[in-house]
Amino acid sequence: APNEPAMGILYKWNKNPRLSYRFSLTGAYVAANDLDSKEPGRNLRGYHFRNSIKEASAGFEFNFFDFNLHEVKTKVTPYVHSGLNYFRFHDYSLVPGQNSSNKVISSLAIPITLGIKSNVFPHFIIGMEVGARYTFTDNLDGSNPKDKNLTKFGNINNNDWYVFSGLTLTYTFGNKPCYCAQ
Repeated sequence: APNEPAMGILYKWNKNPRLSYRFSLTGAYVAANDLDSKEPGRNLRGYHFRNSIKEASAGFEFNFFDFNLHEVKTKVTPYVHSGLNYFRFHDYSLVPGQNSSNKVISSLAIPITLGIKSNVFPHFIIGMEVGARYTFTDNLDGSNPKDKNLTKFGNINNNDWYVFSGLTLTYTFGNKPCYCAQ
């Protein structure tokens, strides 16, 4: 459940009206508290965590319809994005009633983003998107500590995911490109 704000900056270079290279930097917090759960067993457990995530992403964005930004008429297109993320987070160990951050570590994630965008104003594109990240770690929430003396909980047989959803505002600059083969 979305419960913390995220901020970021992104840059896209349009290879052609359907494909863009996309680079972004994003920072956010992820948090949860067992007291907010509807399951009585989790309420009694008493775990809670708050972790910061800082990610750098590089990938491709594919538009389902032609999205030539140098045409005057308004255009709308759904799109998908994927690539590779490098992110940093706190490696937590949870003990009931407290958090202990061991250190900041890094990992990789694969983003899978779905969105829709439109050029509603000249040079400005507004988009709405939801992006899930499959990570190569299972300890964003402190459920799988490296310390063998601490209890592991949750599903320790798969890795964590995190999701960003929200609005994007991008500005178009540059000359009309030639998409012809060279």
